[in-house]
Amino acid sequence: MNNNTTHSLAPFSARFSPQVPELLNKLNCSIALSTYQAGKVVLISPNQNNEQLITLPRSFRKPMGIAVKGDKMAISLKDEVIVFQNSRPLAEHYPNKQNTYDSLWVPRITYYTGLVDMHDIHFGDDGIYAVNTSFSCICKVDGEYNFKPYWKPYFIDEVMPGDLCHLNGLVVLNGKPKYVTALGASTSPQGWRENIIGGGILMDVDKNEILLNGLSMPHSPKMYNNNLYLLMSASGEFIKVNLETNSYETIKKFDGFCRGLFFHGDFAFIGFSKLRKNSSTFAKLSFSDKANFSGIKIIHMPTQAEVGEIIYETSVDEIYEVIVLENMVRPNILNTQDDIHKYSLAMPNTTFWAKKEG
Repeated sequence: MNNNTTHSLAPFSARFSPQVPELLNKLNCSIALSTYQAGKVVLISPNQNNEQLITLPRSFRKPMGIAVKGDKMAISLKDEVIVFQNSRPLAEHYPNKQNTYDSLWVPRITYYTGLVDMHDIHFGDDGIYAVNTSFSCICKVDGEYNFKPYWKPYFIDEVMPGDLCHLNGLVVLNGKPKYVTALGASTSPQGWRENIIGGGILMDVDKNEILLNGLSMPHSPKMYNNNLYLLMSASGEFIKVNLETNSYETIKKFDGFCRGLFFHGDFAFIGFSKLRKNSSTFAKLSFSDKANFSGIKIIHMPTQAEVGEIIYETSVDEIYEVIVLENMVRPNILNTQDDIHKYSLAMPNTTFWAKKEG
């Protein structure tokens, strides 16, 4: 851990619990997070001697949701969705650092969605599903249109812009959308802001009904061991939902704004964001001064004990998504802003790195 002042620290500097690198190595995984505030997707990997974390930030325009299915990844951005393919052979011969990476996420498809404020995104059995927050619906992204509306809450009369209920979180179960979270059941543009602290809802997509209401800014619904969990950002609560009684229990309460949840093995990885300065919304939250941090906390689910944390000292203030990249301890990802991705060439049975011109 570095005791220097923030001004002297390098970009994306973080302090972390000493056991975190060893845990990631033991789990044979890395962490990826999205920070729309910094315009980055950040990959966090353990080094071989379990003493340090390696941070690889990559620039994207307002990255939000991240989905991984096998060797495919999708990221929802400001006005597009990019689909990546993982190539281990390309990773091995990555020109800038050969024999360093065990995986390389290369952009393959860009869907131009327009300015619709996509949040959570998932691979379903028949394509990509995303939360279209501006149009208050779940949509499909396939390139035929900017988006195809798939489902809307029963209280939304028509699919139209205006961010009526701030739909944000999505669970895909058995290949289809199943549960969603929203910050309110409003029917007017930005109406969810009127009760932002206690107006949140959890909905069943199939039944199109509200299962829970009165939630405190719900985000990041996820299934784990056939149970539904989510985060209540405004109260710092990590909760488990009882779908039989439409109730919930608090697994852990944090002094911090939690958003971004992923389960891997016996562990939950939870993201935290700093409270925005001069924000009327954040001013309403009852966190202490110590809550003003951003990073990731790791929870051992069988004991509910906090077993590690990564706290950012520079660059990362707000985190949206947190995911675990399984079977990857040194992944890399290429964006479409740097021409190097154009030099990666993959065919069904072989790969090449083209020589740069000049």
